Amino acid sequence: MPPSTSSLRAAPAPASALPRTAEPPWHSIPTAIARRFHQVCVARTSELLSPAGLTPLQYGAMLHLSKTTGLPGIEQNSLAERINVDRNTASLLVEQLVKKGLLERQVNGADRRSRLLSLTAKGEALYARLRPAHAALNRGLLAPITRQEQKLLMDLLIRVVEGNLIQENRNVKEGIRRTRRQNANT
Repeated sequence: MPPSTSSLRAAPAPASALPRTAEPPWHSIPTAIARRFHQVCVARTSELLSPAGLTPLQYGAMLHLSKTTGLPGIEQNSLAERINVDRNTASLLVEQLVKKGLLERQVNGADRRSRLLSLTAKGEALYARLRPAHAALNRGLLAPITRQEQKLLMDLLIRVVEGNLIQENRNVKEGIRRTRRQNANT
């Protein structure tokens, strides 16, 4: 008996096998793309650093305070500016690193109220051990694109970030500071 026409119809293809007809909506939204890229970066960095007992922000502070890549001997407020956190977060971060024995605070001879921050020998050694793996991680993040595209991406991201920081600074000078509630609603 010949097969019926209904039994000759192909089973529907799984959704993953269907050709995409349109890009996902988030592909055209810079904030959504930036958020997703940030998630990927933080997840991979956390995976690398967590065995050493560090968070990405703690490692970022170490990067800025290392003799190799940073500027040891800066004040806590300067560190806060460099890693783009508020002073309270910087204070907590410094305290965490001091408790781990990775950071030391020294009284500033010019202003005895302030403290100058530097990595301890233990902090420098840990940073030196993690740095090659972190560099490889960053290369891996950009591996899907060519070296030329990597350079272009980095240049464009820097221009976008710095251009927005310039605008943000102008707004602050003009008194157009937004509250947290206003920022959350946009």
